[in-house]
Amino acid sequence: MDFLAGCFGGAAGVLVGHPFDTVKVRLQVQPVDKPLYRGTYHCFQSIIRQESVLGLYKGIGSPMMGLTVINAIVFGVHGNTMRFLEEDTPTNQFFAGAAAGAIQCVVCCPVELAKTRMQMQGIGEKKASRKTYRSSLDCLVHIYRQEGVRGVNRGMVTTLIRETPGFGAYFWSYDVLTRSLGCEPDSRFIIPKLLFAGGMAGIASWIVTYPADVIKSRLQMDGAGGVQRYSSIMDCVRQSIGKEGYMVFTRGLTSTLLRAFPVNATTFATVTLFLMYVRGAEEAPQNQQSGL
Repeated sequence: MDFLAGCFGGAAGVLVGHPFDTVKVRLQVQPVDKPLYRGTYHCFQSIIRQESVLGLYKGIGSPMMGLTVINAIVFGVHGNTMRFLEEDTPTNQFFAGAAAGAIQCVVCCPVELAKTRMQMQGIGEKKASRKTYRSSLDCLVHIYRQEGVRGVNRGMVTTLIRETPGFGAYFWSYDVLTRSLGCEPDSRFIIPKLLFAGGMAGIASWIVTYPADVIKSRLQMDGAGGVQRYSSIMDCVRQSIGKEGYMVFTRGLTSTLLRAFPVNATTFATVTLFLMYVRGAEEAPQNQQSGL
């Protein structure tokens, strides 16, 4: 039941958060010498004006497509790790979350690669005159034919660097917050408390991992236009800092933090309501967990 609840909650989170994610990616990878957007609001405004509201949902098929498998891995690994560790403590929650985050990268990396490529396709066009990719699946097939398995897993190391501490920080923060807020099944305002805990935990995990996310996005877009700019992760870091300074690691952060709270709040609300319906109002809050 946790798996099904996570799937529904994750899907709701994707629908709410994808526009913010599109803005984040556009800001992260736009050229520094000729930037298309001045900031988060200008990026939102430009996409809607030039590409319609649907432009904000480019690439949504990829996270939706991989959502079921990713949630299955995350919830399965987290639950089994907690049972192995036996004691439910914030520290063990961190290790269980980190293990789940690391293992689900096998699916997460290709999914985010397709999402990133689709989000950057047809910039400034309501209806792209020439599409390289027809869908997220077509994008992955296209990359596989040109670059093989290595191409489909482009950015795997940076995804691992981001997801391992990211999920660890999320589950740790969520556990600490729910304990502090007294999220017992019979406590008052249980759902608002869970929403707040989930939203704040999401923000905390993104702050910890955001620099790695910037590098991941750049590496996954590298070579898409036929030009290879970076030879390695460290080369990408050096070039990015050299041209844009250390503030490069905050590109798109505003959009990401704006996305983090409502996405996790939506996910938690959906998971809670689903578990209440299936298991009953008292048992539901005890067993639900959520992904980023």
